[in-house]
Amino acid sequence: MKNLISHSVSIGISMFWLVSEHHIYNPILLKGPDFLAFYLILIITFYLSIFMVRLIKGSVSGITTFFMIFILGVGIVKLIRGLMLGKPIGFLVIILIVEVFVSLFIMSMKVKDKLR
Repeated sequence: MKNLISHSVSIGISMFWLVSEHHIYNPILLKGPDFLAFYLILIITFYLSIFMVRLIKGSVSGITTFFMIFILGVGIVKLIRGLMLGKPIGFLVIILIVEVFVSLFIMSMKVKDKLR
C-alpha cells in the first residue's frame, strides 16, 4: 500500500505542475521542451519515491513495475508522435534509454530481494 501511495504522489506532483503551468490535462499535447520538463519531473519524483521506499526497508513490488511501464509508455507514445510529426526527438531518446537502464537496475534489486 505504501508503494501505491508514494508512486501516486509522484504522478500527482507532475500532473499538478502540468495543470498549474499549462492548464491542460494531456501531457502528450505539450510542445517538446514543455513535455521534457513534465517528463523529467515525473521520472525524478517517481524514482525518488522508489529509493525512499527502499530506504525504509520496503521492497520493489508489482505496483512499482506497473508504474515504470506506464511512465515508459507515456514517453514512447510521445516519441512516436514526435517521429510522425517530424520533430526532433534526441533528448527524449536519451531520457528513455537512461530510464530503461535505471528500470533494469531496479528490477535487478527486486530479484536480489527475492533471492535473500
